[in-house]
Amino acid sequence: MITIIYAHPWNESFNHALLQATTEKLSQENRQYRIIDLYEDDFNPALTAKDLALYSKGGTTDPLVADYAHALNKTDELIFIFPIWWGGLPAIVKGFFDKVLLKDGAFSYSPNGEMIAGLNISRAIVATTSQGPTEAYQAYFEQYLIPYILNPIGVHNVKWINCPQTSHGPAKNRDLFMLQLLTIV
Repeated sequence: MITIIYAHPWNESFNHALLQATTEKLSQENRQYRIIDLYEDDFNPALTAKDLALYSKGGTTDPLVADYAHALNKTDELIFIFPIWWGGLPAIVKGFFDKVLLKDGAFSYSPNGEMIAGLNISRAIVATTSQGPTEAYQAYFEQYLIPYILNPIGVHNVKWINCPQTSHGPAKNRDLFMLQLLTIV
């Protein structure tokens, strides 16, 4: 199954148009998918003391976290769609990583303390939008997020794409990005 992790609060956004186009394509191709809409689900990204007390045991007090973790374990392909705000991930996406990538689910540790991947996701697309130039964010996504967060938990073949000047740039940027995303989905 394909899991789409979507994070944008406004249904009139370009991110939402990307989500709609992606799900339309997947539906036309009869490919099974699930949308995790973090804002629609009212996901709380804050890691609490109660959460942290259970984290090292692979537990959670949040039913959404348990549901999301279960979905990731059944995921073959992963698609992220979210904006870059203030040079990084929206807090709700960072909170998804903090709370949902649970020990003994997304990862475990070997007896000598090395991280062992708990997921086996064959492919992932990280589709972001920004006002700034793609190059400004390249190091974070390609040298940190992919090799230090996604790959170690078992997410393979990750491709990051970004649409620069989304809000105030030419419509051509958005049109070309939409085509790029739909070509690789």
